[in-house]
Amino acid sequence: MIIRAYSVFEHVIYHCALVDPRNPCRPRLEVDAVVRPGDVDDGPLLLPLADYVTLAGGPAAVADCVRLFREQDRLRDHLGVAHLAFPFWTPVHIETPPPS
Repeated sequence: MIIRAYSVFEHVIYHCALVDPRNPCRPRLEVDAVVRPGDVDDGPLLLPLADYVTLAGGPAAVADCVRLFREQDRLRDHLGVAHLAFPFWTPVHIETPPPS
């Protein structure tokens, strides 16, 4: 499964889309976004678990995957919301705005 992130702020993915639905238990993250200092450095990127579940086909389709992520310590709580952590990701197109 390939997920492409289009907006990231302080490690949280706010907008994304499904690129390839195959292998939902092995999701890969690509980032195509404008980022600023603190958005993607020092830590994993976090995708709300509800977004992952929706992209992957619903709760029944990914129940085993979610158990696997829990075993791999890839589920994180951020502000009271469950997120899937991506410690590694692929930059597709990253822009940094010029200093103001």
